[in-house]
Amino acid sequence: MGKLGETIDIHGGGQDLIFPHHENEIAQSEGCCGKPFANYWVHNGYINIDNEKMSKSKGNFFTVRDIAKTFELEAVRMFLLMAHYRSPVNFSEPLLKQAASALERLYTAKFQMVFLLENATAEMATEKEQAWIDSLVKYKNDFVAAMDDDINTADAIAVIFELVRDLNSNLDAASSQPAIMAGQNIFAELTTVLGLAVKEKETNLEEAVEDLIAQRQAARKAKDFKRADEIRDELLAKGIVLEDTREGVKWKKA
Repeated sequence: MGKLGETIDIHGGGQDLIFPHHENEIAQSEGCCGKPFANYWVHNGYINIDNEKMSKSKGNFFTVRDIAKTFELEAVRMFLLMAHYRSPVNFSEPLLKQAASALERLYTAKFQMVFLLENATAEMATEKEQAWIDSLVKYKNDFVAAMDDDINTADAIAVIFELVRDLNSNLDAASSQPAIMAGQNIFAELTTVLGLAVKEKETNLEEAVEDLIAQRQAARKAKDFKRADEIRDELLAKGIVLEDTREGVKWKKA
């Protein structure tokens, strides 16, 4: 206990460790130090695989390294955070795919704001925008309330998606720089706490794609629609999907 102090702030583990393992820890440590062993206990629920408890004996056991061969680990993080840590988690490929799609929605919102800010011209927020900027604090308050409620990450993520809907409804090509930056700041503040949507675009890939998009735009302007379609197909073959929007051409990974 020398390095950790007389009392541990947070102690975690699986629900199956409550008795006798953790109760023995409490008895030994408090008997030795005469101080509370831990201020908070965090016991996670069991992991089920396709509705059956994961265990080596059943042969449905796998490691994080195994999962990483098929799924981005950030998607696994999203999947686990979408349920309360005390609840049992049913681990299945369809549910992981849903989590990956949810994560993609966050990245779409993030990169949309980057795109808008790069093209924004208005340097001052309008009165209406300022009122909207001031209203964003409610998402932080709701997020903090969810996390203070026994680390309820499921509700915290729900708050983030409410924020994303708000951002999508209120930010567009006409938005001012302060409004877009306010959206970026609150989005980053909440998602970073959970370690979500933290990656940036791949610079080399981005430059190559932007160059091809510029070539496609030039081809369309010259009415060379065959070449424009060829570029779109070339990018699609590389897993890049183009979207022609009123704000301009955007792209994302398929």
